Amino acid sequence: MAGITENKILTHGFGRISKWLGRSGQAYGLVSESLERFAMADADLYLIAKGNHVLWVGSTGELVGDAMSRSRFRLALDCADRVFRLLTPSAAAERLTTIWDLEGAEPAQSMQAA
Repeated sequence: MAGITENKILTHGFGRISKWLGRSGQAYGLVSESLERFAMADADLYLIAKGNHVLWVGSTGELVGDAMSRSRFRLALDCADRVFRLLTPSAAAERLTTIWDLEGAEPAQSMQAA
């Protein structure tokens, strides 16, 4: 049980933070997660990407409720080389807008930490 706690702390407390710009121009702080140990939490939004190309954005809610999202998620995991968790999960009413915005996102090069 202690190993699980330590893993969760490392995964959620010390991931590298990246800034991505959504379609709207809004900057999002995303925490890098390990693709090999990737496990979704219920309330968080995730961005799965290959390089700078966003493959899938969503949460467990989209996987449970939408067959198309499940299919896209599986394909994204097969191709992905990185996964990120949204630092501040949106309220339920804003989640779909945030997903749409992040689907067209790209890394904010000028905002990346050195």
